[in-house]
Amino acid sequence: MKVDGGLFSELARVPELARTLERHGYDGCWTGEINHDPFLPLLLAAEHTSRLELGTSIAVAFARNPMIVANLGWDLQTYSQGRFILGLGTQVKPHIEKRFSMPWSHPVRRMREFVLALHAIWAAWKDGTRLAFEGEFYTHTLMTPMFTPEPQPFVAPKVFIAAVGEAMTEMTGEVADGLLVHAFTTKRYLHEVTMPAVQRGMQRCGRERGAFEVACPVFTVTGRDDAELAAGAARVRKQIAFYGSTPAYRKVLELHGWGETADELHRLSRKGEWDAMASLIDDDMLEAFAVVAPVEKLASALASRCDGVIDRVMPSLPPTLPEATVTAVLQELRQ
Repeated sequence: MKVDGGLFSELARVPELARTLERHGYDGCWTGEINHDPFLPLLLAAEHTSRLELGTSIAVAFARNPMIVANLGWDLQTYSQGRFILGLGTQVKPHIEKRFSMPWSHPVRRMREFVLALHAIWAAWKDGTRLAFEGEFYTHTLMTPMFTPEPQPFVAPKVFIAAVGEAMTEMTGEVADGLLVHAFTTKRYLHEVTMPAVQRGMQRCGRERGAFEVACPVFTVTGRDDAELAAGAARVRKQIAFYGSTPAYRKVLELHGWGETADELHRLSRKGEWDAMASLIDDDMLEAFAVVAPVEKLASALASRCDGVIDRVMPSLPPTLPEATVTAVLQELRQ
């Protein structure tokens, strides 16, 4: 199992943070499309590291088109010497239409076609085959030598897709190299809903599980004493409440019989009552979504959560943990 870290910060801090992750022994680092561009930090991380895998978790696919993303992926794969992973997500309709001013329709079919278009473009650049991709949403049929990137010796970037619902997850198992599991996922949902959907997609095209990676961020509540554990629990309750208020994630709560809580979280979110939302996350819900353990038991608790299903885990370790403690946790987790 690989252990990854997050690279969520302004550009000026990226070189230092990337070097720190590599020094701690992380296998990879991921950026997100939140309040900064997800691709630019990875260029800096590639420049200042030599071993870390570098991925977007996620870049919003529907805010772009396959040609733009293909260029970004090709250049980052070349510059990082084969260490780049392209992680894509759909976002939700209001953000695509109202924040990015882009079209939204049939997200599963559109994402499937987006990935197929990427591979068609990369194949044209890699093998010199004629670009002739014509789909329902994207058409790419023009590529001249002037617009073809220089050859590079590495394979095309791996493509991971973020998915929560069964249809998107099943499609991911069919066409992607990996799944980006949402942090708002319980062990039960992963085993009963997510992985069966992945397997259905893989079986449809005759793929083996060994050719596919499951990457999952995991909320952690940890600390060296009761005060640090309590502070971590308060922080994570707010995160769980925020995600739980989103209707698209209601099915995760429904599986555990917490559908009414999802409705109340959504109602409170519309009123901006964030502190009240966190108070609805009781201990059972906290432990369903997060790994709760003191530092000395954290590695074994994380290993139990991953349970041979998660291939790459990104634990949300508190920044107050000493460097030696973080390194020790990572080493134990890999044993």
